[in-house]
Amino acid sequence: MHKLTSHGATGALLLVGASRGLGLAMAVEFLARGWSVVGTVRGSGRTKLHDLADEYKGRLEIESLDITQTNEIAALRERLSGRSFDMLFVNAGTANDNQGETIADVSTEEFVRVMVTNALSPMRVVEGLQDLVSGSGVIGVMSSGQGSVGNNEKGGHEIYRGSKAALNMYMRSYAARHAGEARALALIAPGWIRTELGGPDAPLSIGESIPKVVDVLVAQQGRPGLRYLDRDGNAVPW
Repeated sequence: MHKLTSHGATGALLLVGASRGLGLAMAVEFLARGWSVVGTVRGSGRTKLHDLADEYKGRLEIESLDITQTNEIAALRERLSGRSFDMLFVNAGTANDNQGETIADVSTEEFVRVMVTNALSPMRVVEGLQDLVSGSGVIGVMSSGQGSVGNNEKGGHEIYRGSKAALNMYMRSYAARHAGEARALALIAPGWIRTELGGPDAPLSIGESIPKVVDVLVAQQGRPGLRYLDRDGNAVPW
């Protein structure tokens, strides 16, 4: 069994994008803290999340969801009808195949693919599944420090940066439309982490980032409004 890493209140989490990388690590961490988790995977093949479900029988459920397909979001909402979650977290992200290409270089098809995956689809998930979250719960989305316009002083990773900045803007709009509600909204910048997406040169391991990310998310409970935070809970410049 995974060692319990933290004490405190537990709850129910709907974790979108949990089959590998940061999403899988978040599932492990929340389960270790006593939460129950419904995690989504894309497709029907077996993943490491299925192995985790064998370990945490009754506390980890697996659902299928491709976030780029609106009919699948609606179908998941229907399957989970009547359920209530303390937290919805959308962990989705991709990068263009050539991170060095500029906005002048990227093909229209690749630009659309990254923007749909990183900005449009996460917001469709938030909009589609929001009613499953308790009125005082947390809705969180995985952003990136590279989505900060104010911190962009060196350029690079232009397509990825733009998609995460767009995601941040759409969450700002969502928050404005839901002003006055009790839910906490969080955009999380976890840092540059060694994953399939982050690559082998990233300075942080999953173990150095994800427990802190979970700490930050849990701390948002009971704190209405939108915040853009790093793994230490510090505000990231918009």
